Amino acid sequence: MIELEVVYAGVDRQVLRVFSVPQGTSVRAALEASGIAAEFPELDLATCPVGIFGKVVADPDRQPVRAADRLEIYRPLLADPKEIRRLRAAKAAQARQPDQ
Repeated sequence: MIELEVVYAGVDRQVLRVFSVPQGTSVRAALEASGIAAEFPELDLATCPVGIFGKVVADPDRQPVRAADRLEIYRPLLADPKEIRRLRAAKAAQARQPDQ
C-alpha cells in the first residue's frame, strides 16, 4: 500500500485527505477510492481535470500513482484571467486620459 493526498477546493470549503491505495492504482481509481466524490456531489471524477503537484495528468485512467503523490482536482475557472487583465488594462488607460 502507498499513501497519497487528495486536495479539492470547492467554492465554500477546501479538503485535504490522506489515504492509501495498492501499488499500481491509476490516478482516476485512486480519486474514486478517496471518497471525495461523496463529499462533493457536484464533482464528476470521470471527466474533471486532475493533476499531481500542479501538473495536469493527461490520461488519469492509465497513469499510476506513486507514494506521497498529491492528487489535485481542478474545477473550471469562473473568469478567463487573460480577459480580466485586458479589462483592467483598458480601465487603467482610460483613467490616465484627461477628460475631453
